[in-house]
Amino acid sequence: MRSKAGPGEEAAGQAPLTERGARTRERILRAAREVFEERGFLDTRVAHITRRAAVAYGSFYTYFPSKEAVFLEVADRLFQDMTEHALVPSEGPSPAACVRRANRAYYEAYRRNARMMAIIEQVATFNVEFQEMRRKHRAGAIGRLAEVIRRWQRAGLVGADLDAEMAARALAAMVDHSLYLWFVQGDDTPDTERLLDTLDALSIRALGLPA
Repeated sequence: MRSKAGPGEEAAGQAPLTERGARTRERILRAAREVFEERGFLDTRVAHITRRAAVAYGSFYTYFPSKEAVFLEVADRLFQDMTEHALVPSEGPSPAACVRRANRAYYEAYRRNARMMAIIEQVATFNVEFQEMRRKHRAGAIGRLAEVIRRWQRAGLVGADLDAEMAARALAAMVDHSLYLWFVQGDDTPDTERLLDTLDALSIRALGLPA
């Protein structure tokens, strides 16, 4: 499968798009996400996407070489929304407050993207290129969280004997899988605040942060 073009470039790697072309490309991307969410990846056809976007069938291939390519870009944008900042506690009155704010930011991002996350889990079982893209996004988010933990270790707030990277991986997996079971699998989960308060408490206690 060919790699996707960067924003503002044609799928074949040619010159940057015109303003009109960029708008058409964005319309195709928005339509593709809607159709993927409704039909799933396997049952979606390029014709479904072009009808939803109100563009000619052949126009799709001006911007994307395949259904897989447009899916990869939709997923890439989703992962940016999910992981660019949500796993990294921002500055705040205390590390514990930063953890709470980060968990809630990730919850909101997951809620926005829950329908697409279900499709992503489907595609991750068979598409190697997609798996690699997902790993890169996750590795970047975990790396940023690990650096925050190391900063807290240097400040004496987290024990120096804790493996920062493994702690980041474990905490991210706990939060991510809890939300996956709730939003995607439909588990019988208690109310939002109770769930988030529990995830907060487990994260803060695992790191040994003052509450």
